[in-house]
Amino acid sequence: MLKNTLAPIASEFPGETEEAIVLHAGALVPDYLNAHYWWAYIHPRAVQLFERQWLVNLILWGNYARLRDAVLAEMGESLSGATLQVACVYGDLTNCLSERATTGGGSIDVVDVLPIQLHNLRNKLRAGAPARLLAMDAMDLKLPDASYDRALVFFLLHEQPPQWRERTLSEVFRVVKPGGKVIIVDYARPCWWHPLRYLFPILLAKLEPFALDLWREEITSWLSPSRASRARKRLFFGGLYQLVVSRR
Repeated sequence: MLKNTLAPIASEFPGETEEAIVLHAGALVPDYLNAHYWWAYIHPRAVQLFERQWLVNLILWGNYARLRDAVLAEMGESLSGATLQVACVYGDLTNCLSERATTGGGSIDVVDVLPIQLHNLRNKLRAGAPARLLAMDAMDLKLPDASYDRALVFFLLHEQPPQWRERTLSEVFRVVKPGGKVIIVDYARPCWWHPLRYLFPILLAKLEPFALDLWREEITSWLSPSRASRARKRLFFGGLYQLVVSRR
């Protein structure tokens, strides 16, 4: 059943000017996604369950809107040029980015290795949104060098094994223009007094086995020294979440 669900998507749109969303044929789904995250992203019922704004907010302990708005503040009120979002996300974040791209006369590309996630996002975006949906692996972006003005990686790194994580960041910086901004939002190690510091690892170890890497290491440890030196970090919710910004 999963193999049928994960078959690559061919282009589904004939190219009318009012329809700006295109699905391209994609890559093989990594084994770790099938092994650890079928329950959250792959099974059709999972998509139906988790695509609820209130549930996403609950999973993030009431911080979804705050983290989304922090990203939007970093992006700016309008987005000119080309924006890249690496991996689909539940909730309305991509819709907000698309609206700002429309305001700024820009465009947004969203890449994800799971066709079912791209289908779900296509259904959320308004008709005529300045967006392309591209089926490809984040660690092997079939995109030209220095082709985006900015990029966003929103709660993806904690789901990846180390080799995928490092390669993903390398690929993201490769496709961003010199001086372009890369925004990363993910988990972090909370303050010593935070009650979730002692309870959350049990849950993460069971459901998201790679997430605790972000408790043990800084995101900048997976960047080149020059990019790490230009990075700045902002913490949220007692340090459980972080927003890291760096320039190419």
